[in-house]
Amino acid sequence: MTTYRRLIAALAVGALTALGTPVAAQPAAAQPVAPPTTTPFATPGTDSCPHRETPPPAIDASEVPAPGSTAPAPVPVPNTPVGGNSLGDCGVIVADGAPPVPADISATAWTVSDLDTGAVIAAKDPHGRYRPASTIKVLLALVALDTLDLDTRVTATAEDAETEGSAVGLGKDGVYTVRQLLQGLVMASGNDAAHAIAGQLGGTARAVEAMNDRARDLGALDTRTATPSGLDGPGMSSSAYDLAVIFRAAMADPRFAELLAAEEVPFPGYPKDPAKPDNPSRPDQPGVPVNPDLPLNEDRPGFTLASDNALLFRYPGTLGGKNGYTDDARQTFVGAAERDGRRLVVSLMAADVLPIRPWEQAARLLDFGFAQPDATVGTLSGGTDAAPDDAGDPSATRAAPSDPADDGADSALAAPSGGSYPGVDDSADGTVRLGVGVLGGIVVVGLTLLARRLSRR
Repeated sequence: MTTYRRLIAALAVGALTALGTPVAAQPAAAQPVAPPTTTPFATPGTDSCPHRETPPPAIDASEVPAPGSTAPAPVPVPNTPVGGNSLGDCGVIVADGAPPVPADISATAWTVSDLDTGAVIAAKDPHGRYRPASTIKVLLALVALDTLDLDTRVTATAEDAETEGSAVGLGKDGVYTVRQLLQGLVMASGNDAAHAIAGQLGGTARAVEAMNDRARDLGALDTRTATPSGLDGPGMSSSAYDLAVIFRAAMADPRFAELLAAEEVPFPGYPKDPAKPDNPSRPDQPGVPVNPDLPLNEDRPGFTLASDNALLFRYPGTLGGKNGYTDDARQTFVGAAERDGRRLVVSLMAADVLPIRPWEQAARLLDFGFAQPDATVGTLSGGTDAAPDDAGDPSATRAAPSDPADDGADSALAAPSGGSYPGVDDSADGTVRLGVGVLGGIVVVGLTLLARRLSRR
């Protein structure tokens, strides 16, 4: 402890000296050291409905509207909760007599439902608005399956191949069937495949419009798609309830179920780009360019595409699933499993990889659902012809979260890669000098208070 106090005193002296105010450091009496403590994990609390209308604030500039445009207004909140009045609650919702909710679920919102009957078994903040990330690719696949011929051959463009984010590995002038593009979409979460599929639907804008129309038809009224791939964009939102609704509709198509259940499939390569400088692999090291300053430019052979859904390989009876991630959305997932002839769908939103990974959280919630053969707190919508009503069990209750405390760690804003925060002008010399002075004062005060706090331990 003496070492820490001396370090703090030295930092305080250095800060004050830099500001032109030399001082003498004063030694402090030794005090016993308190044992270190750790904050126990707490599932994020949502009882106050913090995201009834909009997702949490973005931590980056991904949702800033393009110049000349404005961000859309939030998706309207229906007067009657879709799926039943019980699903209008924002905390944990379970049927009377339900077993304890699984521990270590970091997902801020989730649902467990029957894939066949549509019965919602349990949920947490089911209609809270969150960002879907790549789980929205299920909606794109649903639109593509309704619209496109799976045997149509598509030649990939440079724009397809260079799409931002995760990629299955399309190459310019590579030729793929729509079926293969869908495999790359759902198995490898390929944003390049999403871009190519959107091109077949008339372009990004038309694909997004078709996705939003389909969501409304399904009664997924918390959903607004801004990009075909799930990359964050202005107005993007969905909910744990909507993900389950969309996934259920997609699984009703045997072609989608087949795509999602595949563990491995062969995938085509593509030819080298004649417009780029020739730069082959080294003869002794295939895949390593002769010129390390240039990318490889050679014919790319086909390869084996493997599913990135961990649940598929680790949870018996898994039918398939789709995971997603962006900095703003955090971890998201929707998938299904079968046990003893019963099929359940689970959805997670705004989850983290701690204390357990998303696929493990999904597995625990599936086990929780399979243990309740008759529980019902609501129902999944199937389209606009199914008017929202209170289809839930009237005995459904809101369960108190295992620990409602929220340490707020995930709400901290991080500076963009450029080092500045939006709206902060750090170019003016006078402002910078004033900021340095204020910051120095804050550092000194903070160090002084910390030293006093340590001396009281």
